[in-house]
Amino acid sequence: MIPQLSPSHFTAWRDSACSGAGAALPVVLDVREPWELQTASVKEDGFRLVHIPMREVPARLAELKDALGTDQPIACLCHHGMRSLQVANYLTQNGFGEIINLQGGINAWSQQMDPSVPLY
Repeated sequence: MIPQLSPSHFTAWRDSACSGAGAALPVVLDVREPWELQTASVKEDGFRLVHIPMREVPARLAELKDALGTDQPIACLCHHGMRSLQVANYLTQNGFGEIINLQGGINAWSQQMDPSVPLY
């Protein structure tokens, strides 16, 4: 079961992920389509933002493993949390260990964290 994290708890998760010795910044993996990213996006703040549309994740799995390793904390993000949950499951099934899903997606992020992020 993939842990579900509401955006309002993201900061605590991010800070915890950064607290380990030699820890790299956690990653927010945005799996939305490019037009969605142009419409509304989170701003990097103590995390690294990586954008790979959901449909491209299987073909780019080796790239993700090479760039991030399998122990990198990753929070998956989409519009409402369903596509990101599927990607989180896929990553877990393929050896990634520290995966969470941002429940409610960018829509919830806008409502709970940053009202400047447009709703669509």
